[in-house]
Amino acid sequence: MNIHEYQGKEILRKYGVAVPNGKVAFSVEEAVDAARALGGNVWVVKAQIHAGGRGKAGGVKVAKSLDEVREYANEILGKTLVTHQTGPEGKEVKRLLIEEGCDIKKEYYVGLVLDRATSRVVMMASEEGGTEIEEVAAATPEKIFKEVIDPVVGLTGFQARRLAFNINIPTELVNKAAKFMLGLYEVFVAKDCSIAEINPLVVTGDGNVMALDAKFNFDSNALYRQKDVVEYRDLDEEDPKEIEASKYDLSYIALDGNIGCMVNGAGLAMATMDTIKHYGGEPANFLDVGGGATTEKVTEAFKIILSDKNVKGIFVNIFGGIMKCDVIAQGVVEATKQVGLKLPLVVRLEGTNVDAGKEILKNSGLNITSADSMADGAQKIVSLVK
Repeated sequence: MNIHEYQGKEILRKYGVAVPNGKVAFSVEEAVDAARALGGNVWVVKAQIHAGGRGKAGGVKVAKSLDEVREYANEILGKTLVTHQTGPEGKEVKRLLIEEGCDIKKEYYVGLVLDRATSRVVMMASEEGGTEIEEVAAATPEKIFKEVIDPVVGLTGFQARRLAFNINIPTELVNKAAKFMLGLYEVFVAKDCSIAEINPLVVTGDGNVMALDAKFNFDSNALYRQKDVVEYRDLDEEDPKEIEASKYDLSYIALDGNIGCMVNGAGLAMATMDTIKHYGGEPANFLDVGGGATTEKVTEAFKIILSDKNVKGIFVNIFGGIMKCDVIAQGVVEATKQVGLKLPLVVRLEGTNVDAGKEILKNSGLNITSADSMADGAQKIVSLVK
């Protein structure tokens, strides 16, 4: 789950991590009122969408008067921003962050991520702030410094100071930078983050170290214990099909193809998509119905797949371990009848009660094509769609 920049800064502020003062605005008038309340004579008007690259796309403007705040807010609100992370369709801006101006002396990068190779959280830092860290990693990898964090003791003061020295934070501000990093790590652990990224971290003219931007991703498996984070969820920023899937505990991700996939198990779902690609097809989605699929779940899965107008056929690939094939077959038959499916449907069943499951499909009287293997099913659905 992602949240907006201003929401990430609210969390940082609660943990004593320095951020500029700012207010969220949903209209032009709210933007002007926010700037007036903040005071000063320079403000930053920032589009709030779940994507990076907003500045390059014209979503970040520096205003030097209230009239300019009004002008930029009017320009950005309702605009569709297209960045390298939104895809060509872009995202509509429905809210703004109005922030006080900042006297920036130097920009840096600080981020936390889970390194799956070592099963440890790693803090990365670079003096090349303000640009995509991927570009820095590709062009000048020696400018990225890392500290692997022991989960027992957490990020230590000397590790934070070592990072600060390595990225050339001014000596007199090293302790402030270290305090910032320690606070960021505390947020990462306490809030079950999967990514915490501050780009840029800035040193200001008056000697402060603060987050000028904040990007957080959260582990969806831990959201049950992060009620305050869940309240930040912005459904306007998510695919409606993915929102609907989450209501039924289905793991769904929309893709660009035309073959809908319904599979039990994430690994099998990935293998199914790979096999469809291998035989010249294009999967329209990743959809894992889980190990305890019911008729209701299967029906909802069909509805979600069919809500994608690009879908021209569906491949159901089920391995019945805990889940029995006859139960799944019954669910497929019921779902097909309920949704009035007219598209080609290929079903491959394997595992517990597979013969009974195939018999149910055969006797259903519906236009369901059976497959003997994953490869056979993939070839059949690709052929039927073409």
